[in-house]
Amino acid sequence: MNDGALLDAVAAEAGWMEELLVSLVEAPTTLGNEEPGQRVMEEALADCGLKVRSVPLDADALRSAEGASPFSWDVSGKRNVVADWPAGGGGGRSLILNGHIDVVPPAAEELWARPPFAAAREGDWLYGRGAGDMKAGLAAMAGAVRALSRAGYAPLAPVQLQSVVEEECTGHGALQCLLDGARADACVITEPHPDHLTTAQVGVLWFHVDIAGVPAHAARASRLGVGAVEAACAVLAALRRLERRLNEDPPPPFDALEHPINLNPGVISGGDWPSTVAATCTLSCRIGLYPGQSPDEMRALVEGAVAEAASEDPRLAQRPPRVRYDGFACEGAVVDGEEPVVRALAAAYERVRGERPGLEATTATTDARHFVRAGIPAVCFGPRAENIHGIDERVSLRSVVETAQVLGLFIRDWCGLVRGPGKEER
Repeated sequence: MNDGALLDAVAAEAGWMEELLVSLVEAPTTLGNEEPGQRVMEEALADCGLKVRSVPLDADALRSAEGASPFSWDVSGKRNVVADWPAGGGGGRSLILNGHIDVVPPAAEELWARPPFAAAREGDWLYGRGAGDMKAGLAAMAGAVRALSRAGYAPLAPVQLQSVVEEECTGHGALQCLLDGARADACVITEPHPDHLTTAQVGVLWFHVDIAGVPAHAARASRLGVGAVEAACAVLAALRRLERRLNEDPPPPFDALEHPINLNPGVISGGDWPSTVAATCTLSCRIGLYPGQSPDEMRALVEGAVAEAASEDPRLAQRPPRVRYDGFACEGAVVDGEEPVVRALAAAYERVRGERPGLEATTATTDARHFVRAGIPAVCFGPRAENIHGIDERVSLRSVVETAQVLGLFIRDWCGLVRGPGKEER
């Protein structure tokens, strides 16, 4: 199957990919509500002619697995949707195509120009929460495989498509697939990284600082009360000092970035009455860590910063804050730019886009780390998206098709294709 025929075959699936993406965006797959989106993916992958099965999350297996993150919520009933495209011949190299179905909450819905879970097209852009991060990537990888399958081809080595849960909080969907036995010569994750291949990423730690105050009537606050909400400011200041230290001398490839380690105080909650000095406050944060650092090392740094704040602020000294962990606790990952998967995917990209992609590091984490830990080189590449995790998230539909075209060429070159008895194309 030559380049032109393959690109045309994928382009012919543009309408199918857009319809799939609309259905996915209109399934509000926030944490705990992923199943409606998984049903959409199950039907779509079956429509590609693939063998579809479920990989349920197993809480006990996850909690005891290397690379797992702590979690306090119930995962019973959650599942990944996995589709196997079996080998039609011998030779070739096996492949995993991975994407996540879960999305972050839409935040302040009143700021959106349109309802966040009502997919809306405006020119080349499709709007909606999760449109870019990363349901467009799921549509692109399914569209690429559908085009090749409908053209009568099968891979020479097995290809597995994974629609996983919990990428936005633990990565346990991808980890469960690996515990289920998923293995391949390489993995491509179709995150919205459009102009480059992402070959390095930070790790991430979620932590929660519980701060105790002394409640009192607001009229006597200055004499009797210790406000936990105000005391949280001292904790945050100490954590910001830690953040500055971590960004002073970043290792390569993160030395090319201005501010690779980001602390985000994402949630603050405390107090129970406007006229009562707040007795409690919880500061929930996310911080990055470099590859080579372990989550335990970052825990020690975070706890040291919080202890520093307690030693310096009399509001905290008598009742030192407590740090606990729930959610992301993961290491960073790096894939060498000379890995065969990087070179082959870059070559496919160049044939579609007319230029070589850059190889970049990201200050976010992705499920790539789980595959890298398992010895499977994994890179991220996908459609062009804007405002992910923000207001009026959107994705370029043209880029969804281009991503699928790159993936189609890559599958042909990486796995090899066979059509009809004794006729192989590579």
